[in-house]
Amino acid sequence: MNTELILTPTAMYQNGHYGVALLAVAPVGAILIAAGLFELAVAAGVAAVALAMVPDLDQRVPGITHRGPTHTVWFALVVGAITAPGAVALTIAGPVVSAVTGFVVGAGTILSHIAADALTPAGVRPWRPADDTHYSLDVVAAKNPLANYALLGLGIASAALGGWVGTTVASV
Repeated sequence: MNTELILTPTAMYQNGHYGVALLAVAPVGAILIAAGLFELAVAAGVAAVALAMVPDLDQRVPGITHRGPTHTVWFALVVGAITAPGAVALTIAGPVVSAVTGFVVGAGTILSHIAADALTPAGVRPWRPADDTHYSLDVVAAKNPLANYALLGLGIASAALGGWVGTTVASV
């Protein structure tokens, strides 16, 4: 079996999700840097990239449909509830700031993944099982390399801009 054929498309999807995660966390990073919490801002960015593909773990779990339970608002809230105490354990900042940052980054990263999937024709059902409404902007195919690299570039640019804004505000 040629694993290169299996890994290459996945890498393209990952690039788009990494970019959207960075885009989502950039304002948080800017605020943290402006508040003098540079280490927590870096940890938030690393956590966002690390969590960006978590919803797609459903493809590896038998009996779970892709873009099913792991692509819902409820799953995002659960991830946020798990990452909040994880951030507190890092002891980079006070417990309240760390917990809020952990929750926002965890839940926000999962929500960014869902939002990116909503750009595709397959779309998502983020409120399931409470509401079965299907959301799809049908803008681009998930496997489109140009779109995925554009999202990655946008995410990197937004993270850099967030860092610049944060340091500019901090120096005022």
